[in-house]
Amino acid sequence: MQEAKNTQRALVRIGFDGTVHKLFRGPNADTRFANEVRVLKYLEQRKCPFVPRLLSFNPETLEIVTSNCGARVQHLTDTKVAEIFGELEKFGVRHDDPFLRNITYRAQDGRFCVIDFEFAEIIGEAVVSSAQEHILGSSAKSIRWSGTTDRGKFRPNNEDAFLGMQLDHHGIRYLGKTGEAPLESSDYIFAVSDGMGGAKSGEFASRIAVEKITLLLPKQFSLVEERFRAYSNEILMELFTSIHATMLELGRIDPNCRDMGATLTLAWFRRGRVYYGHIGDSRLYYLPASQPMQQITEDHSHVGWLRRTGQINEREHRNHPRKNVLSQSLGAGHRYLNPHMGVLDYQPGDQFVLCSDGVTDGLWDRGIEEIVRNTKADDLRSAAQRLVHAAVDESGRDNATAVVVQAI
Repeated sequence: MQEAKNTQRALVRIGFDGTVHKLFRGPNADTRFANEVRVLKYLEQRKCPFVPRLLSFNPETLEIVTSNCGARVQHLTDTKVAEIFGELEKFGVRHDDPFLRNITYRAQDGRFCVIDFEFAEIIGEAVVSSAQEHILGSSAKSIRWSGTTDRGKFRPNNEDAFLGMQLDHHGIRYLGKTGEAPLESSDYIFAVSDGMGGAKSGEFASRIAVEKITLLLPKQFSLVEERFRAYSNEILMELFTSIHATMLELGRIDPNCRDMGATLTLAWFRRGRVYYGHIGDSRLYYLPASQPMQQITEDHSHVGWLRRTGQINEREHRNHPRKNVLSQSLGAGHRYLNPHMGVLDYQPGDQFVLCSDGVTDGLWDRGIEEIVRNTKADDLRSAAQRLVHAAVDESGRDNATAVVVQAI
């Protein structure tokens, strides 16, 4: 194992499998050990997505083993640091050392994480409502979805594409633009892709992306759950790599497809979890039933990085002249591929939004959240329709596509 930290209070080592091994020592080692175990268990119960997962612990040796939360962060604004620790308090825990040294960046899912809970304090009942307690103790039985796309006011064609697909033991079934179905024996995959390229190649690129999903992912449905969870990143990486290679090869042999590329944001709903993969500047938003909306995916651009690190705000991001210059995408001549992948638990009432940049060009984050939360199931227009129509009315400079999924 590789030594990561060696102080009077603790020895931290990284295992060959990436797990973190922390040995408590020095004054009050047993008390600090017990508190960290208690807090990590509490945060796992609250389904906090940006802290280490406690894998094992040994009271005799005072050692814990946790999941890896990535590399320590060197630079963040004070505002961003305060925001991260403030979000932790929403899950019922106050950190004793709310400073940059206890923040890491987990590249696997693009999240800033909080570590080191030796002296943290559980304040849970003060911040967790009874409604949230009810949700935490239940599980979703079905999902409701809607999806739509619009070419906008100025583009002659639509280079966006979206997919809704049901997987079960009988095979695959394409979903309509709206619907509701049980989760008990089926998986559901939703995706949004925004094509890039001259003439019709952008439209072709996004179609390649969604068609590859229907060819490659259904064969993974029958995997036992333990194996699927262990290899979900590899499964999604194989998909992204295959799409990328196909686009590069087409660009090499066909001049009309040169520099063809696409973004892709995918959400796979399976057994109470959503596994996601993403590249480009389409987005996945998560709207917990009783908490504010979160942007789960990261925009693969320098401007997106500036916003993630707190150097610019949402308004500056939207008005930046280079916001659409991508550092990563499928195809488009990029040599290296590093998709953003991760997994989230979800509960009844939680909602997810997948959308292309034509939606975020027309709507602020708060506008997206308001439309989705205020759309009732019996409304004549679906949440996705309302998002896309509002974005096109406000801007319309680009194709706009949205898929909204709700756990019920």
